[in-house]
Amino acid sequence: MELEFDRDMICGYDTVAEVTLCQEETLESIVPDACPDIERIVDVCGQATLSGKQAGSGMATVSGMVRVSVLYQPEGGGSLRHIELGLPFTCQVEAPGLTEQGVVLAEPRLRCAEARALNPRKVLLRVDLAVDVTACQPVQRPVCCGILNGEQAGICQRQYHGESYELAAVQEKPFTFSDQIRLQGNQNETPQLLAVQATPICAESKLIGSKLIFKGLVEVSMLLQEAGGGLSTARESLPFSQVMEIPQGGEDGDCQVRVELTDLRCEPEQGDPRNLEVALELLAQAQVHCRRPVTLLQDVYSTSCQMEVGSKAQTLCQFGEQSIRTQTVRELLETGEMVRGIAASRLSLGQVTQSREGAQLLLTVESWLTILYLDEGEQVQCLRKMMPVTCRLDCPEGYRCTCTCTCPGEVFAAPAAGGIEVRFSLDFHCLTVSTFQVAAVEQAKLGEPRTAGEGTRPSVVLRLPVQGEGIWEIAKSYGTTMEEIIQANELEGEELPLGKMLLIPGVRG
Repeated sequence: MELEFDRDMICGYDTVAEVTLCQEETLESIVPDACPDIERIVDVCGQATLSGKQAGSGMATVSGMVRVSVLYQPEGGGSLRHIELGLPFTCQVEAPGLTEQGVVLAEPRLRCAEARALNPRKVLLRVDLAVDVTACQPVQRPVCCGILNGEQAGICQRQYHGESYELAAVQEKPFTFSDQIRLQGNQNETPQLLAVQATPICAESKLIGSKLIFKGLVEVSMLLQEAGGGLSTARESLPFSQVMEIPQGGEDGDCQVRVELTDLRCEPEQGDPRNLEVALELLAQAQVHCRRPVTLLQDVYSTSCQMEVGSKAQTLCQFGEQSIRTQTVRELLETGEMVRGIAASRLSLGQVTQSREGAQLLLTVESWLTILYLDEGEQVQCLRKMMPVTCRLDCPEGYRCTCTCTCPGEVFAAPAAGGIEVRFSLDFHCLTVSTFQVAAVEQAKLGEPRTAGEGTRPSVVLRLPVQGEGIWEIAKSYGTTMEEIIQANELEGEELPLGKMLLIPGVRG
């Protein structure tokens, strides 16, 4: 007789690559004719934006643009000047198993940028990038849950009932919005915008049916030069709220939403330069993990026939922890000279590395600090320093952690004895999962009757169980059922008594 199988399909995504690429890009540029000659370069403010992503055969490609503002002191003195430069970049990641149907998620970050004047009219720009790349491939894994019509052939089945924590959906949505920022101060003294940065932060996400609702802020930071030549900063939070369709999601899913900047325009309003028109182009990238109930046919045999069974290990995922760990940093940066005032401060985040100490993971992120300050002669100076910040996470062996890091607030900097005191906080967003394997039947076929070539089967056998042997293995070996063995030995469950002879009856006809 033919066996009828109860089959299911596990649909989702496999993460085939999850890496952080660090690379440098350089560019030589001529100072525009309208700008004066360079005496010394003070600072380079910049931001990396995401332009495109592509999934190919075994390869993920990410492209973007680094836009920078080079601040410099012109020859002959006077207030600071700036020139705008753009530097395109492309990076590739090997992703075995990725096809054109896959999805690439990317988060480019500018760790630091430096410029050197080759001569008063020529600049060499160097940028240091960190690009987080995750490549996800859609998969469909057929599994056998059981056999439907096995009673006539005396089929005995052993099933696994559990759940798997699956990456159920990977979705993205581009969106735009615009807003106005009003600069403080005298209407007749309009400041000059030297540099602007925008940091999108997704603060909340929730699944309702097939819709993912996410909200957040774009933190816009501006470096301004007042009419008298002094530097100041302005910061504005622009809220956003969006809805994304997630057909494969469920309301019990865990959402991870990252919002990336793809373009930024910030220009003074005609007629009122203290009103800045801000236009933002953003890309939301979402991953949704769901707990999926799973039933697998682990083993099967027949009490009446021999069987040919083909098995394969199925890999399932187990949820560990999803949390946000906040680390507060306070440090003194030495300058070697007296600091009369702070003009601006900013923070860029680089690569997150992981190391293990016993049952804990040490998550360390590169924090690139830049402080503009006034020295004793009231000249603007720049101090840069990379500070590693570490967070400890309880994470048992065998669990894998995905971690991203954000700076939810401002960097506070103030003059102090010996230098500059800085304070800031970092949020480590952690998700831990582990994988485990379950033996699962792929196919089974009935063969000859059990009595063929075996002679007369005894009606009862008396034997001592060996260590590690269970009732299922004994019943399968003798072609009987677990129920018959439990009933014959008056057992209360499947646990076998140690050191006691076991009565193994044959199958009753």
